[in-house]
Amino acid sequence: MDGNAADHRHQSPPSLGPPPHAPWEMASLPIPDELLREIFLHLPTPADLVRASAACVSFRRVVADRSFLRRYRKLHAPPLLGFLSPYSGFHPAVPPHPSASAASAVALAADFSFTFVPAPDTSQGWVVRDIRDGRFLLATSRGGFLCGEMVVCDPLHRRYILVPPIPDDLAAMVANPGLSETFLVPRGGGHDDEAAAEEETSFRVMGMVYCEANIISFVFSSSTRQWRAAASRSWIDLLAGLLWSLEERLFCWRRRQYVYGCFYWIPDWEYEMKMLVLDTRRMEFSFADPPSEAKHASSNDITMIEAGEGKPGMLIRGYETSGCIYTIWRNNGGSSSQWRKEKKISPSLGCEYMGNGSMGKYLVLNHLGNSSLETGLYMLDIKTLQLERVCASIVHGFAYSNYPPSLSSPTISSGVGNGAEEMVEQGSVASSSPELPWSE
Repeated sequence: MDGNAADHRHQSPPSLGPPPHAPWEMASLPIPDELLREIFLHLPTPADLVRASAACVSFRRVVADRSFLRRYRKLHAPPLLGFLSPYSGFHPAVPPHPSASAASAVALAADFSFTFVPAPDTSQGWVVRDIRDGRFLLATSRGGFLCGEMVVCDPLHRRYILVPPIPDDLAAMVANPGLSETFLVPRGGGHDDEAAAEEETSFRVMGMVYCEANIISFVFSSSTRQWRAAASRSWIDLLAGLLWSLEERLFCWRRRQYVYGCFYWIPDWEYEMKMLVLDTRRMEFSFADPPSEAKHASSNDITMIEAGEGKPGMLIRGYETSGCIYTIWRNNGGSSSQWRKEKKISPSLGCEYMGNGSMGKYLVLNHLGNSSLETGLYMLDIKTLQLERVCASIVHGFAYSNYPPSLSSPTISSGVGNGAEEMVEQGSVASSSPELPWSE
């Protein structure tokens, strides 16, 4: 018995685990592409999608599909990648900003010096007039009542379209012009796959002229490659009895801001102030009354912003004993009586900052630097009051939003330069890049 007991003690206990080749130890069943697409569509940021696509070949195949990317881009707005200054070039987002990696890749892949765009006939060179939806509007500074030559380009994919001059029959509608400007109109949204694909490469350029008797606008469409007359309104109708001088009508509208489908112009004149509004969905001009507090503020202290639920908001900068402060107003109708004071905020930046406009619900601020904050460009969420550093230096220029190179597609349908797609592919895997020059 003792020997049997010893033998029993030395016997291995029965194995409770599966046999070496049990079904659950083998490779798991592949996930259907349809399910992968739905999972990937709900990833919160483009950076998350880039990381998922790098996990395996099958994930990359699903993400690279053009139809999937169109659906994803329709659901997710492009992230802010940085700011572009006419004087110092592209300033990419810096760590720890979530777009820092994508911004670095785009800085390498894109041509922000516009060497792929034909030089203008004049010796003036191109000047950036506007940036929107990944496109740049370039123009020469002189020539005609709007401007000289114009081109719309995509520096990431090196594509461009030359914008023809306004034809004589439309130009004849302009009499005694004053101030004028050109800018890009935000795109709408296609509902089906074909419309979405066309929408991604279509754009509109608007030219506005303030004349002695009226304000008139023209729109160039990339779909038709033609200009047409758009919104027009006489000053008599717009001002409705207000005694504005000719100088005020022609030269006071200088600060264009965009909120919820409408452009707003804040006048330089503080008294009897009315905001000029262009509804881009209806292509109609109107005047809007600001809150009473705005009528005593400088136009440089007024910023339009998205207040939520499709309602425009206004931030008015003032000064109290504690320092700079912003009052947030929300408009629920259209008249001055419909403005409601939401709250006051005091950015934790001290007074060493300068306002630089807004993006959606974010206030853009340049900070000069102090003992608690580094110099740079910051974004302030007016809802949460969260402050985020975007750029490492002060920037006065245009915000540039786009997708990482591996998720982007051309925003213009023709005019590819040599090596464009190769550079985009290189940029999709790059993590850093040198500063690129700027061409004025």
